[in-house]
Amino acid sequence: MKSWLLRGLGLALVHVVVRVLLGAALIQWPLQGSVLRWAGLAVVVLAAVAWAGLDGIRDRRAHPDVDDGDDLTMRWLAAGAVTGLVGGFVTWLVDTVTSIPVGVKSLFFELTSGAAFTVLLVFLPAMAAVAVGRFLVRHDKPGDDDWSDHSNRPERTPAMAATGPSTTDSTRGAAPTDAWSNDEAPTEVFPVVDPTTRNRDA
Repeated sequence: MKSWLLRGLGLALVHVVVRVLLGAALIQWPLQGSVLRWAGLAVVVLAAVAWAGLDGIRDRRAHPDVDDGDDLTMRWLAAGAVTGLVGGFVTWLVDTVTSIPVGVKSLFFELTSGAAFTVLLVFLPAMAAVAVGRFLVRHDKPGDDDWSDHSNRPERTPAMAATGPSTTDSTRGAAPTDAWSNDEAPTEVFPVVDPTTRNRDA
């Protein structure tokens, strides 16, 4: 089965179940109609967001390069179209065949205006969830340009600096000094002069 068809049929099932339950709930609590409708709308949106977010995470993990990723835009646009058309038709069928007052107007309305609203209800939150999923995976794996990653920084190693050319006896016994081999190391190291040797030469 195509991935967009699977998502469209799954969300169409959620759409039909929500509308059937909403119709039954409005009979029991008619004064809570606004709250119940918003709750049903939130269920459909959250189902699309959860599924699309997982798609974004899986796609970024499988294709770290943005240009190699799957076309999730067309996938979820087709899934939204299937959700709107199939969900609208099945909802009209349930309202026509059974005694459950789903609250549909006509088959033409369900396949045109109702389906268009359902497409936007699925597609727009799904695209936002895909972007967030890809964004989270990208920041879970720091790249080479991440300033907070110090694993590749070279360690400082001590090096013996040169004592320079020795022209007199006073500089022959000078001990070499340690210097760190990094950018802050001095460019020239002067030899240590023994005061007793200087007095003897004088």
